[in-house]
Amino acid sequence: MESLIAWATAPPELRLQENEIHLWRASLDCEAAVLRGLEAILAPEEKSRAAKFVFARDRDHFITARGILRELFGEYLHHAPATVEFGYGAQGKPTLGGSVSHSSLRFNLSHSHGLAVYAFSMGREVGVDLEPIRPDFATQDIAKRFFAPAEVEELQSLPPELRAEGFFLCWTRKEAYIKARGEGLQIPLDSFRVSLTPGEPESLKSHDSSRWSLRAFQPAEGFAGAVVGEGQDWKLRYWDWKLEAGG
Repeated sequence: MESLIAWATAPPELRLQENEIHLWRASLDCEAAVLRGLEAILAPEEKSRAAKFVFARDRDHFITARGILRELFGEYLHHAPATVEFGYGAQGKPTLGGSVSHSSLRFNLSHSHGLAVYAFSMGREVGVDLEPIRPDFATQDIAKRFFAPAEVEELQSLPPELRAEGFFLCWTRKEAYIKARGEGLQIPLDSFRVSLTPGEPESLKSHDSSRWSLRAFQPAEGFAGAVVGEGQDWKLRYWDWKLEAGG
């Protein structure tokens, strides 16, 4: 397992440089007062989506994830979080809409099992993914269904104790690339290849790999994560989102 990243507390005023991608990490388990405050800034469509969740925990995590996204946009855009509008690409990738649609700010998010990550960049497309490492899900049958043949071969070559981690390194890297391109499942999963051996440098091999850079990161103990961004000249900065009832 890779060493944990030092996620920093963000400064009072955020500055996103053109050669940076900002990654934010946030827990989706929060106090009731924080949850109510985040729900209050959601759009009616978001509240309607939240109401459709069967389980309260899933509903609360959705509200928190969307509310934090709005709060972050408020910081970057100097805009009231409740008035930020979103649009969606042809394959469902979220974008900025309405009065802020002209902004060059790009973003992507992923959340699972109570943890969320958000990626922000200026003028470059970006995709991010995180997943908990679940040995029960990391089976050869699933790998053969979703991975390229070379990835399956690399996975099978790992010692048994590393295969679950390798599986999810592969999964998150592939997801991040697909999300960055914004074309969804129109991209055949076996049409590109990522590396997956724990402890080895991450790599992406695709017909357009010169357009993208892939970086792996560990969001928290027991999780795998990856971010893909346009260009080769950017660096990552890691921020921790802290929820406070009085904030």
